[in-house]
Amino acid sequence: MDRVKVARLSAGRVDIVEPGLPELVSRGIAEGTLSFVVGAAGAAVEADAVFLCVPTPMGAGGAADLRAVEEVVAELADHLPSGCAVVTKSTVPVGTTQRISALLGRTDVPVVSNPEFLREGSAVRDFLRPDRIVVGSETAEAARMVVDLYSALGAPSVVTDAASAELVKYAANCFLAMKLSYVNSVAELCERFGADIDSVTEGMGYDRRIGRSFLEPGPGWGGSCLPKDTSALLRMSESVGFGFDLLGAAAAENLAQRERVIAKIAKAVGGDLSGARIGLLGLAFKAGTNDLRDSPALGVASVLCAHGAEVAAYDPAIAEEQPGMLVVDSPYRAAKDADAVVVLTEWPEFRKLDWHVMAEAMHGDTVLDTRNLLDPTTVLSTGLSWQGIGRPRIVEHATSAVG
Repeated sequence: MDRVKVARLSAGRVDIVEPGLPELVSRGIAEGTLSFVVGAAGAAVEADAVFLCVPTPMGAGGAADLRAVEEVVAELADHLPSGCAVVTKSTVPVGTTQRISALLGRTDVPVVSNPEFLREGSAVRDFLRPDRIVVGSETAEAARMVVDLYSALGAPSVVTDAASAELVKYAANCFLAMKLSYVNSVAELCERFGADIDSVTEGMGYDRRIGRSFLEPGPGWGGSCLPKDTSALLRMSESVGFGFDLLGAAAAENLAQRERVIAKIAKAVGGDLSGARIGLLGLAFKAGTNDLRDSPALGVASVLCAHGAEVAAYDPAIAEEQPGMLVVDSPYRAAKDADAVVVLTEWPEFRKLDWHVMAEAMHGDTVLDTRNLLDPTTVLSTGLSWQGIGRPRIVEHATSAVG
């Protein structure tokens, strides 16, 4: 029980970076519709529904770790009012709804699967404007009650059995992971063939069967969901004798993409990372959050440090020191004396940097833009070279290109 965190939330202080959440919490407290308590039992008193929103991180062997779920269920079991629905929002393996029912030992308490589909950095918007509501239960009345809770949002609802609802979340996240691995592979082909990934994905995105989302190449996918969910689904597949080779290949390609980025950085500094000074822009796994869990940016930074590079990193949302590297409070400090500057997180403010100042601060002249975030012309105009992912490398300086 984190009493300090509960006290801070009760005072309206939200410590995570999530646009709109501090205002939502403050309004709920002021209107008396939101309160925070220590202990699950206290929250269950007179409740019509109790939502389980606890972490299910990657455990031993890659399977989902359900200890937090089991602990809160054990705490709740004797305190739930008869008829109260236990609703699982956490991402849990198929069969967990039945497992929770068995742990509760209450025939008068229905269990419902209601997976969340919130993206960090836009969680409030995603909750208030959902693509769909998925609800699964073996008790039709409980399922309908949960669906009705979302009626004001006007989103389509999928009401099904618990196993199907549990699998929806994994199937969706793992599809997105495969899509990202696919576009990173295509980006590598673009570099080898001299094609431009921006044009390729634009042409793909107009196809309604494919769509435009998750077609941006980068240093690999990460965060709190995709790595653990792909691993968990692979383990689940193995448990029923199915080799999900397609998903396994996507996970392997993700690691290969990280290695390709590291190889590009090494090449930019002459082939030897030992003693090279690298300025990194971004550490969070995506813009709009301060989450470092399974961040590809942090993964790249850690490997650079392990190879003896001197790393100075800047992220607008992260001030805490990280092992082996210097975390600075300015992108210009990250660039100071750098042999190369590498963009690893797609923070929009990096587009607005004064690249003339960046160029003056740097020792080398290479900018590796792993998010294809920057305007190459702006970077080139300062005398620097620019390299993206899946795009032709531009080493000619703008001044010489037009001279």
